[in-house]
Amino acid sequence: MTDPFDALRLPVTPVAPSPDFAARLRARLEDAVLDRPVGGAMTTSALTPYLAVTDARAALDFYVEVFGATRRGDPIVMDDGRVGHAELAFGDSVMMLSEEFPDLGHIAPTTSHPSYRLEVHDLDTAVSRALTRGSTLLRPVGDTGHGRGATVLDPFGHRWLLAEPEPVHGTLGYHTFQVPDAEAAKTFYGAVLGWRFTPGRVENGWQIDGTGGMAGLWGGQGQIGWKLMYAVRDLEAALTAVRTHGGTAGDIESQPYGLSAECTDDQGIEFWLWQP
Repeated sequence: MTDPFDALRLPVTPVAPSPDFAARLRARLEDAVLDRPVGGAMTTSALTPYLAVTDARAALDFYVEVFGATRRGDPIVMDDGRVGHAELAFGDSVMMLSEEFPDLGHIAPTTSHPSYRLEVHDLDTAVSRALTRGSTLLRPVGDTGHGRGATVLDPFGHRWLLAEPEPVHGTLGYHTFQVPDAEAAKTFYGAVLGWRFTPGRVENGWQIDGTGGMAGLWGGQGQIGWKLMYAVRDLEAALTAVRTHGGTAGDIESQPYGLSAECTDDQGIEFWLWQP
């Protein structure tokens, strides 16, 4: 009876591989090791800024409260009390930071200032908050030719190119939660949903942080509930369409964020139209 494992006891005899097979195998190994698509060029996954700051705890508070970043986990604190690593999320992007480690060459900027471009939904509020918390205004809010923007230098030596994204025609640009009592609503929704509020531009109006979009709270209003603002390319043409299809449209008003007009649809529901 033959033992099938006898073949394993035979001496190893080198065999020259097919040159074509060897070339294909080498290419597959390179693709796997270099993390690139088979037969293609090497790819990268994500670019993550890593900031050096003099006071990481203050920087984390600043970026959360001014730019609306979200903390990712708890900071890693070293034995000497310095923050060795912390992470923040800006939408789908991640930024890492730590305090200075001169022995590793990780030093906060002093003379040259790195720049980061960040899109914010409420440019004026973001700039105001940044200045209130010790930033320097390098370029005031204005039309850059491709949307509204501004530049600030934060207290930690980093330059922020703030931009307000231009909404697409027909999309929701802003929504206002109209309530009888603003203070009662702030208390309730702050406790239930964790919303945070900062003073708005109108009396009894508040900016809401934490809704996942541009939103406001407005107390003392007749119509209760959400009132929506939609972006349009041509406000005059949109108002004509409102009237043609049985709605009503008010006068065009010039706002800091563009042109707007109050409207009512053919079922009596109020809304705004907005041309950035």
